[in-house]
Amino acid sequence: MNREWQMQWENVYGTKQANEVGWTQQKPQSSLNLIHSLDLPKTAKIIDVGGGDSKLVDHLLDEGFENITVLDISSKAIDKARRRLGDKSEKIKWIVNDVLDFEPEVVYDLWHDRATFHFFRTVEEIQKYIRLTEQSVSGFLILATFSYKAPVKCSGFNVHRYNEAELTRRFSNNFQKIRCFTEDHPTPFGTFQNFLFCSFKRNMATS
Repeated sequence: MNREWQMQWENVYGTKQANEVGWTQQKPQSSLNLIHSLDLPKTAKIIDVGGGDSKLVDHLLDEGFENITVLDISSKAIDKARRRLGDKSEKIKWIVNDVLDFEPEVVYDLWHDRATFHFFRTVEEIQKYIRLTEQSVSGFLILATFSYKAPVKCSGFNVHRYNEAELTRRFSNNFQKIRCFTEDHPTPFGTFQNFLFCSFKRNMATS
């Protein structure tokens, strides 16, 4: 695990409240809409990569999904989510790890990532992430990254911004694009971040 990277994120989650970070969403509607479009069974194995204290897991639990994993590099982020969920948190598998060091024990029906992939900027990091999805996903992939219209940084960290063509090309060896769209995410500070959302289906020949 990149300890410096982990310490930076622990500092973010240890010193800031939800209304002090730009990615906060009361309801992750776009992610939920994409998940609903996949018509997954409630037993589907779902992982939320970089989920931290996102409320996506709250909504998935309320909808009856039974096999959810949340992975984040920050233990403080996961602690916040567990406290918020209370007893419901026992239904979730929580993993504190850098996703680039993650060694999944199962193959997932859905890999969801809102605003983690775009923090990887070197060729090595990007390729390692893509290989991980190729090894770990048998069903669907949902990614949300900063678009070309978004800022070049998120919470002080540089990001790699994407357009539909580049994001699709990155994963094209093993995943077929279903749909992509952009949306303006309103931050708690009265500004907007333009996100690119894309959903993909694993190619049958490579699964």
